[in-house]
Amino acid sequence: MAAAAPLGAQTAERPAITGVAFARFYTTQPNGAEKFYGDTLGYKRLDAKGMWVYPVNSSQWIEVLTSPPPPQPNIRMAAVGFTTRNAAGLERYLAAHGVKAELPLKAGEFGVRDPEGNLVIFVQAGSNKMVANAPPSPNAASRRMIHVGFIVRDAAKEDAFWRDILGFRPYWHGGRTDDSVDWQSAQVPDGSDWLEYMLNASATPSLKQAGVMDHISLGVADMAGAIAQLQKNKCEGQACTQSKVGRDGKVQLNLYDPDLTRVEFMEFAAREKPCCSPLSGKQPGPEEEK
Repeated sequence: MAAAAPLGAQTAERPAITGVAFARFYTTQPNGAEKFYGDTLGYKRLDAKGMWVYPVNSSQWIEVLTSPPPPQPNIRMAAVGFTTRNAAGLERYLAAHGVKAELPLKAGEFGVRDPEGNLVIFVQAGSNKMVANAPPSPNAASRRMIHVGFIVRDAAKEDAFWRDILGFRPYWHGGRTDDSVDWQSAQVPDGSDWLEYMLNASATPSLKQAGVMDHISLGVADMAGAIAQLQKNKCEGQACTQSKVGRDGKVQLNLYDPDLTRVEFMEFAAREKPCCSPLSGKQPGPEEEK
């Protein structure tokens, strides 16, 4: 990403970015991944070239790469995606700010790298017809993705892209103790979903440590209902019923796929006062953002 924007870039209008579209993960255990995302979480699998697609709703989905193998031994996240109402316009906007597309616009999607090298895909709203036309999964434990998170080494460096160029807004920050910042959330500029910077990671995280940090969050109105559906789906292990109130005051429950990627269930609304900072901006709900 260029250090400075060309003259006139500051006056270009940024097209709307309304929410999380998808997250993409590698798997080294396809049979186990199908059981986890398909049976346990309750999503119906769609087959695409080199990957499986699990629609969460008509505009959000999870991608599981069955090939090639992960390029890094302990990293399973491959990309995150966000929905825009004007992909072509956003591609031009980013180019005007010195961010060139690594994957030029095709079939409603284009991709860039953020300052730390994470692949970020922007998706034209409604362009993924396979997902848009998929019938709802009757056994889904959640029908709404509310955030994605990944390891961030330098929050200020990432802010230059996510906040200064793209217009993401502060949502919440907190830590394991009241005087630390381990998580910093940036909300999409035109919706209620957010990106979570997972800070203070080990320089060489284990597969489990990276999986905890590189994650998705599925929103639910009531955790008891989500647990009941997971039980119907024959979720195995104590984690299937172990919910807790997180540092942000929201009830959460964590499950892990066979490659130790974390899927966090989280209630939309906080039940307790969050530590460290208030929740700001628009609060998420069951309706998908488009």
